[in-house]
Amino acid sequence: MMEFDGRPAEVGDLAPLALTNYGHFTSMLAEDFAVRGLSLHLERLVRDARLVFGAEIDPDRVRQLVRHALKDVAGPIVTRVTVYDPTLELGHPGADASPGILVTTRPAAATPLPPMRLQSAGYCRDMPEVKHVGLFGSLRYRRAAQLNGYDDALFTDPNSNVSEAATTNVGFFDGERIIWPKAEVLTGVTLALLAQVHDGPAVTSPVNLAQLGEMQAAFATNAVIGVRSIGAIDGTTWSADHPILDTLRREYLDVRPEPL
Repeated sequence: MMEFDGRPAEVGDLAPLALTNYGHFTSMLAEDFAVRGLSLHLERLVRDARLVFGAEIDPDRVRQLVRHALKDVAGPIVTRVTVYDPTLELGHPGADASPGILVTTRPAAATPLPPMRLQSAGYCRDMPEVKHVGLFGSLRYRRAAQLNGYDDALFTDPNSNVSEAATTNVGFFDGERIIWPKAEVLTGVTLALLAQVHDGPAVTSPVNLAQLGEMQAAFATNAVIGVRSIGAIDGTTWSADHPILDTLRREYLDVRPEPL
């Protein structure tokens, strides 16, 4: 399902995403017209519209458009809200922008998913604080990782400090505390919610690839998968049944979804 500004999307609405590809988005898991962390998703869209377009979008209108798109949908559904201006041209992206809103949906996968295996790669996304549509670099390294038998790529800086995976945040447990990597990353909604509700010590600190052997568990987070265990990064492996993983999943699922 694809709706642009509340009506069925047409080829002319979608072509600019393929040909110019300038915009930003958020993805959320909706069920029974409610979303865990909805306020944070809306705040992200408002903030990024200012950064990317110098424009304002109305969060109440976003909610209305998402409700409209989901009116005939049952069960958990992955809902993506993409903000872009189909009138912006490749040669004139500096024109005044009045972005529209594309809402798309796809079925949600059953969770929990099996442990992820990540391959490290030196890379930093453009404007990492923004969830933008410029995914070529991330998908390039994800593809390379999958061709080598991994599930995804884990990005690192020139000093081998961990930042994030292609479309997820990552975290570690050292036996006493949760460690979120201190790096240039997109702070995901799931990470933000866990930071609010986790009943235990947590820090944001640099994590180097050389330190991975000191960790007892590793995990990935985003709004679609929740909390997913990481079974391996390069040659370092972890058990998928460490108790901290069940704790984090329970804490996340205990967060009350907000009505659309």
